[in-house]
Amino acid sequence: METIIIIDYGSGNLRSAAKAFEHVSTDTTVKISNRPEDLLNADRIVLPGQGAFRDCMNGLSAIDGMIDALNESVIKKATPFLGICVGMQLMAARGMEHGVTAGLDWIEGDVIPIKPNDKSLKIPHMGWNELHYLSANDQQDNRHFVLRNTDSSENFYFVHSFMFQCIYNHNCLAMTEYGGLIPAIIGRDNMIGMQFHPEKSHKAGLKLLSNFLDWKP
Repeated sequence: METIIIIDYGSGNLRSAAKAFEHVSTDTTVKISNRPEDLLNADRIVLPGQGAFRDCMNGLSAIDGMIDALNESVIKKATPFLGICVGMQLMAARGMEHGVTAGLDWIEGDVIPIKPNDKSLKIPHMGWNELHYLSANDQQDNRHFVLRNTDSSENFYFVHSFMFQCIYNHNCLAMTEYGGLIPAIIGRDNMIGMQFHPEKSHKAGLKLLSNFLDWKP
């Protein structure tokens, strides 16, 4: 039986994420943990996140050995990793919220403020929105495994004021639109991140979580 670790570092709706994973799998042990050693033995790792980039990064750094354990597990051991909301943003090189804060630097890019072209659109971007798959993921057969058997007409739940600006387009798997295009799903190698909350996105979100559990990068 596989073990999935949801990292507890004082940010994110941990129980909602845990319940969602428990709902889509009966043969996976779902564990919420703030122990770096648990990451080293995990089969899959989930990093949720809510609030400001700097606060979340400080929360991770405050746990002795957590950043090292993340790098060891995700980068060196290639453990499948999912970042949710700010957890996705922390994969960037830098965050620009409340000044410049160094991120995990796993995927090239910065986290910058959303600036809609339509000034009537409010910040934060909050509510339900569709995904637009980029060309490499446009057809079902070509999609990233985690995105398989999903429908482009489905809506996902977003709450954020900042966005991940990827340096390389191939790291952006899907976009959403809110006064301009915003990266909604990013990924490379054994890592994937979702700006929206799959655990709050009903059937469509649960399908993505189920795919993540079956993914063998």
